[in-house]
Amino acid sequence: MFAELGKRGYQLARRIVIAVIGGTVVLAGVIMLVTPGPGLVVIPLGLAILALEFAWAKLWLERLKARLTKEQLNGLLEKTRNLTPRPPKPDA
Repeated sequence: MFAELGKRGYQLARRIVIAVIGGTVVLAGVIMLVTPGPGLVVIPLGLAILALEFAWAKLWLERLKARLTKEQLNGLLEKTRNLTPRPPKPDA
């Protein structure tokens, strides 16, 4: 009886931890869409974390993978790298 209760407690705690971490990563990615940063890379990473426990996140991640090819992902990475602000060059 106590072993089963402990197992349920562990499963619930794991689910909560994954939800908090994955949700935070997705939220950070959404924020990076409007601020400099690789938001388009971070959002799928957060979905991958959430997909460890949630079927809906796995479904969204599979849809995203189906829509984007490797070349498109590389192009998005290049665009996000170009958006990051560079420090001004010192006058020589």
